[in-house]
Amino acid sequence: MQGNPRSVCAFGVLSLLLVAMPVRAADDTGTVIPSGFIGHWVVNEKLSDNTDDQVEDAIKRSGGKPSRRWFNRDKEFYRGGPPEQELYDRLSYDPVLDIQYAEPEFRFEYADNFIRIFHSDGRRRQTTANEFFTEGGQDFSFANFDGDKLIIEARPRDGGFTLETYTLQANGSQLRVEMVLEPDAFGAAVNLVRVYDRAN
Repeated sequence: MQGNPRSVCAFGVLSLLLVAMPVRAADDTGTVIPSGFIGHWVVNEKLSDNTDDQVEDAIKRSGGKPSRRWFNRDKEFYRGGPPEQELYDRLSYDPVLDIQYAEPEFRFEYADNFIRIFHSDGRRRQTTANEFFTEGGQDFSFANFDGDKLIIEARPRDGGFTLETYTLQANGSQLRVEMVLEPDAFGAAVNLVRVYDRAN
């Protein structure tokens, strides 16, 4: 079928724009969910902060003295605290992140099959004191969208706090995560940026 060359050209440009745009879907509450977050991501170390450096910065700001020395610059030096601080390690050190979403549930999987499940429908944790002491406490996270940003707040098992802001960049091929990590034992927050590349 032959048509107006200008119409054919305009249709082609429109088709390319639609393919390049991140796919979006809405949940039952009408919240728009950018599905570009879904997928497998691998950390880009060149574009990401060095976690050990950022931990040392927090230690110094709280008046402490870093234990890492120039002759002991092992990678992931500060990783591996008590079990109740595991979530901080997963967020700041793990090189992979797999994100899945099935309304209203998010499923984040890190290295070693560490799985984090939380919701975006505004629900809050309801845990009795007895459950906390018999089960040892659990990490708890919840998510909200602010425009195209995914905002996650967490209460790790140690009683601390995290705030994570996820945004897509480079036409959806990269995931930028800005983190504020506040372990209960720290006197200052660890501020950290991690950038992930989308993996097939």
